Amino acid sequence: MTALVAILHAGLAAAWVGGMAYSLFVIQPKLAKFYARDPDSREALTLIIASGNRWKVIGLIGVIAASGVVLLLLDTSHWWIHLVKAVLLLAATAIFWHVSWRHWPHRVFATAAELPTYQRRLRILATIMLGLTGTAFALGVAANHL
Repeated sequence: MTALVAILHAGLAAAWVGGMAYSLFVIQPKLAKFYARDPDSREALTLIIASGNRWKVIGLIGVIAASGVVLLLLDTSHWWIHLVKAVLLLAATAIFWHVSWRHWPHRVFATAAELPTYQRRLRILATIMLGLTGTAFALGVAANHL
C-alpha cells in the first residue's frame, strides 16, 4: 500500500515539476522567439495554452497533498521532512492561486505596453514555484532513502 501511494505522490509531483519546467524553459522561450515580431499573436497563443488548466492543476495539487498526508500517516519516522514539503507546496499553491486568480485576469486586459511587465512577472513567479515544488520533490526522494 505504501509503495502505491508513494508512486502516485511522487509521480504527480514529478508531473507538476516537469510541466512547469517544460513550459518555463522550452515553451515560453520558443513562443518569444517565434513571435518576436508579432507579440499580439504570442499573447493570444499563450492564453490559449493556459486556458482551462487552472482546475487540472488544482486537482493535481489536491491529490499530491492527500497522498502526502496518507504517506505521513503510514510512516511518521520522517515527519519533519513531510512538514517542510507541506510548507513548500503550500507556498507554491499560494503563488499558483495568485497567478490564476489575480495575474491572469489582469494580464488578459493589459495594454500592449503593460504586457512585458506581466510576462516578466510570470517568469519570476513560475521560477519561484518551480524552485519550491522541485525542492519539495527532492526532499520526498531524500526521505525515501533515509
